[in-house]
Amino acid sequence: MKWFKGLLINLQFFSTIPIPLELPMDRKHLQSAIQTFPLLGLLQGGIYASILYAIGEWTPFSALTAAFALWLVSILFTGGIHLDGWMDSSDAYFSYRDQDKRLEIMKDPRTGAFGVLSVIVLLSARFFLLYEIVGMLHSATYLLASAIPFLSRIVMGILLVMVNPAKSEGLGAMFHHASTKKTLWIYPVYLFGLGLVLLFTGLYIGMASYLLAVLFIVLFLKKKIIEWFGGMTGDTLGASVELTEVLLWMTLWLLHYFAMG
Repeated sequence: MKWFKGLLINLQFFSTIPIPLELPMDRKHLQSAIQTFPLLGLLQGGIYASILYAIGEWTPFSALTAAFALWLVSILFTGGIHLDGWMDSSDAYFSYRDQDKRLEIMKDPRTGAFGVLSVIVLLSARFFLLYEIVGMLHSATYLLASAIPFLSRIVMGILLVMVNPAKSEGLGAMFHHASTKKTLWIYPVYLFGLGLVLLFTGLYIGMASYLLAVLFIVLFLKKKIIEWFGGMTGDTLGASVELTEVLLWMTLWLLHYFAMG
């Protein structure tokens, strides 16, 4: 029940699925929310795979239609909460100011030119990758696509727990202070389960490529978030989700060209 409530907390905070319940926000339930981040990603990934399959197999619509539907759902499912973090983090980073000033910029509710430009580039890149992937659709695409939001939430959880917050208030700090490093014990279990599924289906190269990409992203962001912002915030975590997903879509795109042709 505690884990289920943790998942419901995630749905309330990080998705547009309506959960009309007043959920407990004490430490144990916030820990459960962190532990079920990947399950929220798995739900999102299942929706991605279902859309791809339904449009590809049950309708006469083109690859462009499927790519646009998937692109749109990736925005609508989260309500743009992670995109907001991406824009705020971009505004702060491209100001080239010191850490304190960057944190001030992230708190500003207004979006600057760099935030607008960065989100245009991000969403354009995602649409390009989705269109290319749908045009080369393979039986393995459904499983590999569904793993992308699952892995992006693992990255978010690791950074949330392992990187100290840059400020004492905010959503990121609230979740961080409720966690300990032991909170992440379940993540290797999740990754082992994903590895078994990919190995069982013969997707050895896909599994290795995803795991290497995730390892690189975690190590890179863990260092740069501290260097650029002095620690993590809710905005940097949202940006990490968006960056992870676009890099994993790029990985899947390359796999279609070089390993699944």
